[in-house]
Amino acid sequence: MSDHAALSAGNVAVITGGASGIGLAAAMRFAARGMKILLADLGGERLEAALREVRAVSPLGADGVRAVPTDVSKAEDLYALESASRSAFGGVDVLMNNAGIQPGSSILNSTSDWRRIIDVNLWGIIEGSRIFAPAMMATGKPALIINTGSKQGITTPPGDPAYNVSKAGVKAFTEALQHELRNKEGCKVTAHLLIPGFVFTPLTANGRTEKPAAAWTPEETVDFMIQSLNAGDFYILCPDNDVNRALDERRIAWAAGDIIDNRPPLSRWHPDYGDRFKASIADL
Repeated sequence: MSDHAALSAGNVAVITGGASGIGLAAAMRFAARGMKILLADLGGERLEAALREVRAVSPLGADGVRAVPTDVSKAEDLYALESASRSAFGGVDVLMNNAGIQPGSSILNSTSDWRRIIDVNLWGIIEGSRIFAPAMMATGKPALIINTGSKQGITTPPGDPAYNVSKAGVKAFTEALQHELRNKEGCKVTAHLLIPGFVFTPLTANGRTEKPAAAWTPEETVDFMIQSLNAGDFYILCPDNDVNRALDERRIAWAAGDIIDNRPPLSRWHPDYGDRFKASIADL
């Protein structure tokens, strides 16, 4: 399988949430290939440390890796990021809208809590795509927009509704984005939905310092993502050390079945249906 043309040496990748986790792992992988990298994250020592780390693996050194402090919930920061990418490297070949937060939520959380989660996780991706896509399309070159979603945006488990709503929005938006891109004559930009499994990152650590056995590393996730991009996949549904593809498919199908079979919402966790779900995956 050959690499996607956008992932070639000398091409440019802009990665939000690039100072840690999946974003940093992607920056490291892309930089090692000889790609030029623009790291975007909240300003501070963590971003500076990531900049040093990515520069250390880049054959281009400091000339090939830059960092721009960015709050993706602010459109003006994303416009500034796009301008900085053009000034530093010219056109963008890979946009990875990856920044996200998961502070926890409940239905009765304050409106400000909900707005912050949705502003970062959903509006950051909508605005990032909207601001960067026109120039990416205008080059006529193959290019990628990779939006980081979540399995929680598909099966919407109880416990963190604001996060689920934001990631469900990312799924719907990215599907619509790819539909529009593929129907534009001559457009060589494609959108892709990254759907991580359980990945041990600062977002999921919850105070733990050692990776749980069930989790993948960010590097494993990015390697799977690159393999999927090379295959042309839109839905990049990542397994982990605890959940394989078959189990993911059953969970997703069960969630869709709530509508088809007119079951209660989130029936997988409903006392009248929980045992039926468990029986449905007993052969896995």
